[in-house]
Amino acid sequence: MIWVGVAFFAPVAVVLMLHLPVEPQGSVITLQSELPVRAIRTCLVLMATWIVARMERRPLDDYGIPLRQAFGRRSWEGAVWGFGMLSVVLLVLHVSGHFRIDSVALARGAAVRYGFGWALVFLAVAMTEEFTYRGYLLFAFSRRLRFWRAATILSLIFGAAHLGNPGETVLGILHVVLTGMVFCLTIRRTGTLWFAIGYHAAWDWAETFFYGTPDSGLVGVGRFLNTSARGPDWLSGGSAGPEGSVIAIIALLLLALLISVRFPNTTYPDYPA
Repeated sequence: MIWVGVAFFAPVAVVLMLHLPVEPQGSVITLQSELPVRAIRTCLVLMATWIVARMERRPLDDYGIPLRQAFGRRSWEGAVWGFGMLSVVLLVLHVSGHFRIDSVALARGAAVRYGFGWALVFLAVAMTEEFTYRGYLLFAFSRRLRFWRAATILSLIFGAAHLGNPGETVLGILHVVLTGMVFCLTIRRTGTLWFAIGYHAAWDWAETFFYGTPDSGLVGVGRFLNTSARGPDWLSGGSAGPEGSVIAIIALLLLALLISVRFPNTTYPDYPA
């Protein structure tokens, strides 16, 4: 309950005191609205996890957060996979005639500024969501329910947290839930959240900034490319963006297979001590 209070309720109180929006106002998001809110949430979920680690006299490694690996090799490998998997999905949609790059939207200086700003935003998003849904709670639930039952429950909650996004679709929510399960697989095989954090941040950055597509129904101001999608929503992704496409779900199944091959050994115990 202490973790929930600090990680969930304290950020809302701080954001309201600062007169910042708790949730996106409509389907368009900006750096000015997102960066401070995301930074606050990241700091407080980190604080919550540190507090319970001190209370339980455990290292953060037990929750899949080895600080010595922060932003290291696993994070960068995950980032390459995240950007690459989205690019593969969009390539398939392009070849099938359901996605097109229309033009470059930003000049060089603006592209660098927006690219760096959105990278900070989505790094904060990835850290917050991974520490929340696949950090301490996954550890605590696994001790009582076993790993995959805990992973399923938390992935369903992760999907439910996206239901309020404008423009989100059924396939988009299914993709979020399955992504949560795949991220749990990466933690199960690597013992760390850092691969999932890198993948998560790079996927969102590529959607919102680089390719300029909707991301879970949200569209960012300041995108590198102007792109367009056409065709039925179940194939093009519609208002949810490419992650609302059945192609993205197939790509997730392929990703799970590749993760199992890349990391063949289980390192996260079924019953954490």
